[in-house]
Amino acid sequence: MNQEGLEKVLEAALMAVNEPLSVTRLLTLFEKDPAAPSRDAIRAALNALQARYQERGIELKEVASGFRFQVRADCAAWINRLFDEKPQRYSRALMETLAIIAYRQPLTRGEIEDIRGVSVSATIIRTLQEREWVRVVGQRDVPGRPELLATTKEFLDYFNLKRLAELPSLAAIKDFDQLDSDLFAGVEAASPAGQAVAAGVAAVDFSAPDAAPLDQVPDAEDADAIDTTEDQSLEELDSAAKEEDAATDNVIPFSV
Repeated sequence: MNQEGLEKVLEAALMAVNEPLSVTRLLTLFEKDPAAPSRDAIRAALNALQARYQERGIELKEVASGFRFQVRADCAAWINRLFDEKPQRYSRALMETLAIIAYRQPLTRGEIEDIRGVSVSATIIRTLQEREWVRVVGQRDVPGRPELLATTKEFLDYFNLKRLAELPSLAAIKDFDQLDSDLFAGVEAASPAGQAVAAGVAAVDFSAPDAAPLDQVPDAEDADAIDTTEDQSLEELDSAAKEEDAATDNVIPFSV
């Protein structure tokens, strides 16, 4: 199969499904072909497709789970008008909890409570798990063996991220006045959920010198390799944080 034909098949496959497709899964499309393309050929074709859609209303985006077509950020406001359902709403407490897990994972519910300065509702943890943004990756080796929580590939996919290291550095978000516009610049403004997480981070004090660098936090696919016995330092949360709702919309995937 020539390059043009390969790009055509990959484009059709990505538009036919409503989920990201990894290079490995795309390779399975050609398992029965005598001259199946290589992994490098698939990558090259995907890069060509990304370049072709640079000036279009949709884009080919690589996230944690693979590649997907989705609406560009500057078009999302109009496309959202096609949908009648109200956007999902999450409390500030939930977004604070998610932000803490994203930046300090893996950690226990008790450690989250120490950081926030208030108890964490079981409903919040359950909601994050039901959304498949957070999962249990082990147990802390202390009395009671509390569960360790970490983010998932679905969390990265939702916020248009390929890996945790793409989250903005804590140093880059010290000016909390700029959070709404800058915190999830890599996610693009199409994701109000990114702004909601930004609001959660704004309430958390990550200033401790031993805060883990983001590039040292294991990605979702490496969660099984997390050392569950290593203790982590905790930071204090501004106790004045209130339970205010933050509206969020899903990133809109392109489908046929």
